[in-house]
Amino acid sequence: MKKILALLLTTTIAVGFLSGCIRTNYQKDKVKFLASFYPIYIMALNIVDGVEGIEVDCMAEVQVGCLHDFKLSTDNMRDIEKSDGFIINGAGMEGFIEDIANRVDGLHIIDSSIGINLLADGHHHDEDEDEHDHEHEDEHNHDHGEYNAHLWVSVANYIKQVENITEGIVKIDPAHEKEYRRNSKEYIAKLTKLQNEMENGLSNISDRNIITFHEAFDYFAEEFNLNIVSVIEREPGSEPNAKDLASIIDLTNETGVKALFVEPQYPNTSADIIAAETDAKVYTLDPGVSGDMNKDAYIIMMQENLKVLQKALT
Repeated sequence: MKKILALLLTTTIAVGFLSGCIRTNYQKDKVKFLASFYPIYIMALNIVDGVEGIEVDCMAEVQVGCLHDFKLSTDNMRDIEKSDGFIINGAGMEGFIEDIANRVDGLHIIDSSIGINLLADGHHHDEDEDEHDHEHEDEHNHDHGEYNAHLWVSVANYIKQVENITEGIVKIDPAHEKEYRRNSKEYIAKLTKLQNEMENGLSNISDRNIITFHEAFDYFAEEFNLNIVSVIEREPGSEPNAKDLASIIDLTNETGVKALFVEPQYPNTSADIIAAETDAKVYTLDPGVSGDMNKDAYIIMMQENLKVLQKALT
């Protein structure tokens, strides 16, 4: 009888996890916010900085990078279920979000992509393209894979995301509204200064054709008037075959591209092959998907990217 009861209990718990989670009123003395991955965590960290009784954690390990193929674990689900607010990038980055919303009753999701014009996945900045066809203003139609989700790599988008997250946090915890808004205002002032620094630093660059590792820099290129003529890998980990490599080599020679940009999170084997067959050199641009827990990490990373671009394109 004991074995039967134990089996029934185990089955009930398993079914409950698969069919849906009921949020429990945990006894805790902190308001907990959970960011989906690293760049969102850095945003939230700045907004809640110094606010007493507030905790912000990062769901994905900082080494994970983008959440392209991320699979939720039981621990991830437990952390989400215990959070007062789950802060996401949106725009399809968290492909699992609809499932979570259906399984966790009463979950407060803060979508940082609301109000941002989205570029279609696979969008590049060739002159023959009609950019208008790739923009999107309906924040309720962010299907996974349909749009480029690397919003934060644009400083302007990053600022908008900080604003969205601030509003979401204030709604969940209005008791500390004044502190959140003060932190947000101070951080946005730093980001605006960074944006001006980037614009001024890239304003006199004459050679604006580049090839990037994957589609992480489309919003960045749009903001700072760079032309991405091709990408080396459509998705990280999907290395180009011999035909694709030959095509990129031909394109590099035809367009006279001098700079191939790889990312520190991934190997640069394919870029080295292209460089060996062309006059282009390999440089590193960081999309900011991993790093340390320094609240100024994004600003420091972008300043380093500026230095790299100035060196590569002048």
